[in-house]
Amino acid sequence: MSHYRHVGDIPAKRHTQHRRPDGGLYYEELVGEEGFSSDSSLLYHRGVPSALSDARVWDLPDDGLVLNSPLIPRHLRLHELFKDSADVDAVTGRRAVLGNADVRIAYVVAGESSPLYRNAVGDECVYVESGTGVVETVFGALHVADGDYVIIPRGTVHQWVPTSELRLYCIEAASHITPPGRYLSKYGQFLEHAPYCERDLRAPSEPLVREGEHVEVYVRHRGGGTVHVHATHPFDVVGWDGCLYPYAFNVRDFEPITGRIHQPPPAHQVFAGRNFVICNFVPRKVDYHPLSVPVPYYHSNVDSDEVMFYCGGNYEARKGSGIGQGSVSLQPGGHTHGPQPGAVERSLGAEFFDELAVMVDTFAPLRLGAAAAGCEDPAYAWTWNVRR
Repeated sequence: MSHYRHVGDIPAKRHTQHRRPDGGLYYEELVGEEGFSSDSSLLYHRGVPSALSDARVWDLPDDGLVLNSPLIPRHLRLHELFKDSADVDAVTGRRAVLGNADVRIAYVVAGESSPLYRNAVGDECVYVESGTGVVETVFGALHVADGDYVIIPRGTVHQWVPTSELRLYCIEAASHITPPGRYLSKYGQFLEHAPYCERDLRAPSEPLVREGEHVEVYVRHRGGGTVHVHATHPFDVVGWDGCLYPYAFNVRDFEPITGRIHQPPPAHQVFAGRNFVICNFVPRKVDYHPLSVPVPYYHSNVDSDEVMFYCGGNYEARKGSGIGQGSVSLQPGGHTHGPQPGAVERSLGAEFFDELAVMVDTFAPLRLGAAAAGCEDPAYAWTWNVRR
């Protein structure tokens, strides 16, 4: 994020001595993007943050991706993937369903606390479909619940601790994830036309300090996976300040942009990454021109693949397709898609849609993850072919 926060105990001036009560020095760490040229924060540790006592290979879960071939739209029923979350955690239990070089989409139903985890490949945007928990981070803790987006910057050591079963839709970037640039001033403030603003964001408000030695941190990096054993607990930060930190934003705080005729998907955008965007479709008043057609028109994804995760309400345009709660639809570039037969007529005169969905549009083709085969609806591609 581009706006400044100050948490805990920090010195009056950066890069100056900051001493513990016993007179020893705290260890200053700069966490920054783009080689000192973009957003950053300064963290003050009790121990040396780079001190390792051991390391070993972490064999990552199956990340294999296969072509969407033959090229057809797909329907994945994510709720079929996990029958029992008792021994599953939110990091090692993730199952990849779609991905390309820019973004990986995974799903997990977690009942156990995860190991400490650092994604060194890119930022993560994790949508909490249901459940409650705490995301403990080196910056402090975030309490999360259904409807929360949790944005975790690249390299942030964190841990997912469920307080009830968590269903998580994980969007893992190979880049940074930010609010769309058109929502921000040239200095980074949210503008008046933005559908959310700084008041809607929740960030850690106090340090989270833990004791420990020889503490394991699971690291996903560009070469694979490694477990680093830290000499002291990474959660030893007594204070930090800056513009780079994890935060949560609840989808209920997104103010939908509506119009007299149907608004295109960019009106629903919430975040952006390199070569992909994230949008959300929320309960809203729909188009109010007297001749409006509230459901989407048929459209071709000339430059992108479209992924929709259906997580609440009733999605009017997809009635009759088999889509339901926990479904993911993939509409690949090269295929025209739109409402199911009969949906246009049924929508005429509607004034409100009670629907909730998270959409990811990618500008490179998506491949199918290993978990996709285990939850695909094989009839979906043919559901538009209905005799009238």
